[in-house]
Amino acid sequence: MTKEHRFALGLTALALLATLALLLVLPRIDANRAALLGRGDYTLGTTDGSAFTEASLKGAPSAVFFGFTHCPEVCPTTMGDIATWKEDLPQSADLRVFFVSVDPERDTPELLHDYVSWVPGVTGVTGDPSETAKAIGAFGVQAERIDFSEGGYTMDHSAYVMLFDADGLFVETIPYQSNFAEAEEKLRNLLEGNPEGRGARLPRDPIGWLCFSVQAALS
Repeated sequence: MTKEHRFALGLTALALLATLALLLVLPRIDANRAALLGRGDYTLGTTDGSAFTEASLKGAPSAVFFGFTHCPEVCPTTMGDIATWKEDLPQSADLRVFFVSVDPERDTPELLHDYVSWVPGVTGVTGDPSETAKAIGAFGVQAERIDFSEGGYTMDHSAYVMLFDADGLFVETIPYQSNFAEAEEKLRNLLEGNPEGRGARLPRDPIGWLCFSVQAALS
């Protein structure tokens, strides 16, 4: 076998090893992204006067929705849905709901408090624009300002509700205008302790832990 052949075989072997490594690592990276949602170095304020950080997601199941008080349709509809869910599920008293503003320039704590106060158990969250941007990135949601030609603006934003378990781990979403039975089943599962097989799970294998640790350090 010539040197050229050995070199070619070596390159082929390296390519196969690299491909195998990617096949093992990439799925774990994708799976671990869910476990990192909500984690980050952000500090906002709530309408009850406390700080909202990643630690706020721990201790009890939580639902998080990103919206704004000038929202014409999605936000008031979702608030109405949340009110219905909480009314239909007696155990929802244990569920904390956070309405995080994507429009901190207009959504003052006072305005946001008035906006969320009609739904019991909902806490408004707002703060500095730079901290809001950090939170938007940490939760992996979308929010974009859309300026009107005649003046003024609106916000284009993600329309789903994010569910987190008592450990602060992302579980799943409730899409906008979901069927009430399906939405309430998700909430019931969350409140009953996030049964095995649903939602995010921290990796238990060495490669999974490595991927999780690296991604957490980079996030």
